[in-house]
Amino acid sequence: MSFLLFLDESGHDLRESPYEVLAGVCIEDRDLWNLICAVQDAEPLFFGQRITHGELELKGKKLLNKKVFKHARQLPGMPAQDRARLAGQCLRKGSEAKADGRADSGVTRAELTALAQAKIAFVGHMLELCAQYRVKAFASIVDRDAPRPDKGFLRKDYAYLFERYFYFLEEQRGGMGLVVFDELDKSQAHLLLGQMGKYFRDTAKGRMRASLVIPEPFFVHSDLTTATQIADLVAYLIAWGVRVGSMQREARKELAELGQRVCDLRYRTYREDGGQSYPLWSFAVIDDLRPREGRAVENGQ
Repeated sequence: MSFLLFLDESGHDLRESPYEVLAGVCIEDRDLWNLICAVQDAEPLFFGQRITHGELELKGKKLLNKKVFKHARQLPGMPAQDRARLAGQCLRKGSEAKADGRADSGVTRAELTALAQAKIAFVGHMLELCAQYRVKAFASIVDRDAPRPDKGFLRKDYAYLFERYFYFLEEQRGGMGLVVFDELDKSQAHLLLGQMGKYFRDTAKGRMRASLVIPEPFFVHSDLTTATQIADLVAYLIAWGVRVGSMQREARKELAELGQRVCDLRYRTYREDGGQSYPLWSFAVIDDLRPREGRAVENGQ
């Protein structure tokens, strides 16, 4: 038995997103293929065709941006069969226009509305599938204005996420945890590998957590890896639609229901401090990304 934690990020360009989110979806090995098949089988039911062929992938900023919700409200909700047929027509017209180099695809208002409604409904269904296949969501959530560390240290968002992942694995009583990242630029990947190696080798907590979390991650192409695409959607929804703990920035109200479904995927454990038990959730809100060592160096201590 093993568990795979697929990680992706949202808002790390520090532009529009109110929060920078490192999110992961944890899936047991026996459930992974069944979940992948269920997600892919659902695509024709919602869009009239597969939408992740070739280089297309499930991205939060494409499926859930503000324009999608604006288009979805143009007409009343459509029956599922009609919605899928019209959404498929919209996608085919768009592909044909792109191939021909035409600016006008001839998409109708009904087709555009159907596609937008299908996108929102599909994400909701995908989150239901995650619950069905016992997926657990993990996240480190950072305000976009939070102080950031020197590159020599593993950032706290990674350390906090690995901590929660370790606690989860500890309670499974068997099996190791693998970490799977969306592919990074090679220089960024080497930097992260070095930081993770230093954390898991040179710190007491890291060495303890290496007993359950394999410290060297795998890197994959997100357009080829369904579970990484799910992590992208979860990260996007947390940044824009989830508000827990000390998160104060305004959320998009239209994402509230989907955000709650993401919250339902959280893992909760109980830890003890001074004889008192307290709940610890798999979502950590962080106001300063620098590790303790990094802050001490910056402050001249």
